[in-house]
Amino acid sequence: MANPADEVVALSALQHWIYCPRQCGLIHLEQAFEDNIHTARGQAVHHLVDTPGYEIKSGVRVERALPVWCDRLNLIGKADLVEFHPDGSVYPVEFKHGAKRQKLHDDIQLAAQAICLEEMLNRPVPKGAIFHATSHRRREVSITPELRQLVEETADAIRAMLASGKLPPPVNDARCKECSLKDICQPEALAGQSKQHQQRQDLFNPEK
Repeated sequence: MANPADEVVALSALQHWIYCPRQCGLIHLEQAFEDNIHTARGQAVHHLVDTPGYEIKSGVRVERALPVWCDRLNLIGKADLVEFHPDGSVYPVEFKHGAKRQKLHDDIQLAAQAICLEEMLNRPVPKGAIFHATSHRRREVSITPELRQLVEETADAIRAMLASGKLPPPVNDARCKECSLKDICQPEALAGQSKQHQQRQDLFNPEK
C-alpha cells in the first residue's frame, strides 16, 4: 500500500489550495477543470514563458519553463522564468495576469519554486518576484521562514486530501465569483444543503 507521505505534489496545487481547498480537490483529486476569462488570461500570460529555452541579457542567464523539484518535500513543477546572475544568485520569477498586488496563493507557488531550486542547486534562494502582466511590473517577494513553513504545511494538507479521496467543503464566498469551477462546484447549492442539515439538527436537539 502506498504511503501518503510519498505522494508527489504539483507546485500548482499549492496555489490552488491556498486560494480554495475545494478548487484544489476538484482539479487534483477529481481531474476537473473549466476555462473562464481569468484562466484564459492566465494561459495567455504563460504562453510568453511556456517554451523551454534560455537567453543571456546583460550577463544574466534567463531560463524559461524550467522543470523544478524537491525530493525532501516531494514537490514537482515548472518555474516560468529563472534568472542566474553573474554573482551566483538565483532569482525565480512567476508570471501572473492582473495588476500588481500581493496574493498569498501566488507567493506560496514562488516560495515552493525557490525551495526546489535551493535543493537542486545547493545554494540559497532568498527572494524572487511575481511579474504582473497587466501592470507590467514586478513585485519582489522575500522567501521568509513563515512562507517556507506554509509550503510544507500546505503540501501535507494536500497529501492528506488525496489520501482520503474526499473533497473539501465549498467556501461560498467572494472567491467563487472568479472561479472557473463554480458550475462544477455548485457552492450555493451545497452550502444551502449544509444549512438545512444544521437547521434540522438544531430543531431536534433538546438542548437548543
